[in-house]
Amino acid sequence: MSANTWWWLAAVLGMAAGVALAVLAQWRHRPALALPAVLPAAVGVVVHAANLTRHAPAQAWVVVLSAVVAALGVVGGSPITTWVLQRTEPPSTTGPTGGILVGSRADGETEILRGGTTIGYLERFAVIGAAAVGRLEIVAAVIAIKGLGRFTELSSAVARERFIIGTLVSLLWAGVCGGLIWRY
Repeated sequence: MSANTWWWLAAVLGMAAGVALAVLAQWRHRPALALPAVLPAAVGVVVHAANLTRHAPAQAWVVVLSAVVAALGVVGGSPITTWVLQRTEPPSTTGPTGGILVGSRADGETEILRGGTTIGYLERFAVIGAAAVGRLEIVAAVIAIKGLGRFTELSSAVARERFIIGTLVSLLWAGVCGGLIWRY
C-alpha cells in the first residue's frame, strides 16, 4: 500500500473512531466520552488549513471519508452540545424528557424545549448536506425555521440562553464537519 493510501485509511479510521465514541457517549448518557471525537475533526481542519490534503488513491476513499465525516457531524453534535450545556446551566433545569424546566416549584414546573435532541440531529444533517452540495443558503433557512418554531417557548431567560448556546454549538460542529466534506 502506498503512503497516500495509508493517510486516507488513517483519516477514515480516525473519523470512524470519533463516530463510535459519539454513539457510546449518547448511549451511556455520558457526553464527556464524545470529547475525543473533536480530535479527528480538528486534525482535518488543520490539514485543510495548512493545505496538506492528499489526492485520494480512488474516488471510493472520498465517498467513504465523506460518509464517515457526515456521520460524525450528525451523531457527534448531540453529546458535544449536551456537554457544553451541562457546563452553562444548573443541573436542576433539565426535565425528564430532556427539556428545560421553567416556573417556580410552588406553581409547578413546566417543561419546555422538548425534542431538542431530535431537532438537533435534523439540523446537523441539513447543515452538513447543505455544505456538502455547496448551498449554504440552506443553513439560513434551517436557522430561521428553528427560531420561528421555538419562538413561543423562548419567553424564559433560561430557555433563550439554552436555545442560543445549544443551537450555536450544534451548528458550529455541523459547519466544521460539513466544511471538511465540502473541501473534497
